[in-house]
Amino acid sequence: QVQLVESGGGLVQAGGSLRLSCAASGGTFSSYTMGWFRQAPGKEREFVGAISWSGTGTYYSNSAKGRFTISRDNAANTVYLQLNTLKPEDTAVYYCAAEDSNYSSTLTGAEYEYDYWGKGTQVTVSS
Repeated sequence: QVQLVESGGGLVQAGGSLRLSCAASGGTFSSYTMGWFRQAPGKEREFVGAISWSGTGTYYSNSAKGRFTISRDNAANTVYLQLNTLKPEDTAVYYCAAEDSNYSSTLTGAEYEYDYWGKGTQVTVSS
């Protein structure tokens, strides 16, 4: 069974940065597409970005583009989400997810495509 554990969340002032990590265990991490999603209070969960199994392909939501960066280290079974120039509206629980894509390079923001989910880490941005 694949387990995903997020870390790195916290409280930061607007304009600041955070680096989230997601450690995977129990599966073939290097073959998975990895995604990040977030859920703000009172809102539905939304797609943030995704990265291909090799790390050479990325795909971002419009709100993340230019401020957030996804990367991965397959040797460490870890995916990262660098959050820069944070805004109060970025306040949310951030989740990582894994799609058992078997080395596919197709990237998706659709939640139903992802097979495994972490429990999330809270990011709070103060104004």
